[in-house]
Amino acid sequence: MNADQILTEIREANLSYLMLAQSLIRADREQALFRLGISEDTAALLNTLSPAQIMKIASGNTLLCRFRMDDDLVWGLLTSHGKPAANDSVSRLHASILMAGRHQEAA
Repeated sequence: MNADQILTEIREANLSYLMLAQSLIRADREQALFRLGISEDTAALLNTLSPAQIMKIASGNTLLCRFRMDDDLVWGLLTSHGKPAANDSVSRLHASILMAGRHQEAA
């Protein structure tokens, strides 16, 4: 993949993310805050963006979304690395609880 292809992929990801975020915020604001890991102020701003503004913001060369799982414990739970498949749902639930707690701390 060359640099132009990477930039195109970033722009497409940005556009998809912004459109998804705006849709989630309009459908269920509280769920959107939790699922996107954003503040109320950010949600208010995203909710008011026009299609032209979304296109302009998405066209940048910096990826707008980021991974919220920034430690080995959460990644280990999500991938169930080294655990039998029977514990998969429990591991994912545990990871969700950890991420929800971190969302509350950040809010």
